[in-house]
Amino acid sequence: MQITDPIADMLTRIRNAGSAGHPSCTVPASKLKAAVGQILLDEGYIESMEILDEGVQGTIKITLKYHDHKNAIQGMKRISRPGLRVYSDAQNMPKVLNGLGIAIVSTSKGVMTDRSARKQNVGGEVLAYIW
Repeated sequence: MQITDPIADMLTRIRNAGSAGHPSCTVPASKLKAAVGQILLDEGYIESMEILDEGVQGTIKITLKYHDHKNAIQGMKRISRPGLRVYSDAQNMPKVLNGLGIAIVSTSKGVMTDRSARKQNVGGEVLAYIW
């Protein structure tokens, strides 16, 4: 099955697993998805991430984090999509919920959060908002 927007598919799988109360979910692996998963892990939105080399592509197993039976990820939104790319420079980098959430940005120096992009003074494609 061909997926036209793999990042949106990854976010949807995480959102659905969290709302159903599942302990973990799996997504097909890629370098970009692994980088997004690593940011979610570093920012404390997920418990763990493991890359499994199964088959041709491999999979990423994401263990979700819960606080008092509520998902640590309250919401996520895909911003830049294949039909409408959204770019931002370092000075106009968006803040999610006045800094309480994160924006995941793909820059020339790699995939990073909005805070890191502002600190390194680089702009890029705004992939998603997480709060």
